Amino acid sequence: MSERDGRDGRDVYEYALLRVVPRVERGEYFNAGVLVYCRAKSFVAAHTHLDETKLRALDPEADAPGVRAALRAVEGVCAGGAAAGQAARDDAGRRFRWLIAPRSTVVQPGPVHTGLTADPAAEALRLLDLLVR
Repeated sequence: MSERDGRDGRDVYEYALLRVVPRVERGEYFNAGVLVYCRAKSFVAAHTHLDETKLRALDPEADAPGVRAALRAVEGVCAGGAAAGQAARDDAGRRFRWLIAPRSTVVQPGPVHTGLTADPAAEALRLLDLLVR
């Protein structure tokens, strides 16, 4: 698949879900965000939504403010603001690749999937509503 699909003006994009794994040793998780990257548009974004009811169901002792802070940090790295530190200077692709690298923390990226879109920003919100909320 090429980066751009010339037939209808849509671009290839990649996405990964952000999973909250309150107790890593148990392997239980739920979706709490989505990362979207579109090379053709030099676009990367993360949108998150923490369902505290699900979090408490998997771990009544979970640190909800800490999980929320970790999710917001991912959004910050995508936005490239000063709070993102060194990552703010990286291009969109490098930030996406860094964020999808496997981790054994409470917030983990899922597998990467691909699709076509004319509007990656709208696609990110659509995926959040479809797969997270």
